[in-house]
Amino acid sequence: MTKRTSVGEQRKEDREPAHSEVWFKLESPDWGQFRGCLVDLSKSGFRASHAITSLSTGQQILFRHSLGHGRARVMWNRILARHVESGFLVLEK
Repeated sequence: MTKRTSVGEQRKEDREPAHSEVWFKLESPDWGQFRGCLVDLSKSGFRASHAITSLSTGQQILFRHSLGHGRARVMWNRILARHVESGFLVLEK
């Protein structure tokens, strides 16, 4: 394992691939709802792909997908060429 690999990989839980539509609602009166695609799941969170570049780390959202629903916090964002990937920590199911 190289140093670059060990620093980059900080996952504490296994992730399972998942493919499902996700519905999001930010806990802010200024925001409506938006949809995305579930990428993978872990015991305490999930990763999703969506089109909202203004989503910020720390924001709390309501979510619903075929495998669950609840409230989560945005932990990180990665803006790619055609979409955004975000990691979410589930706060309440």
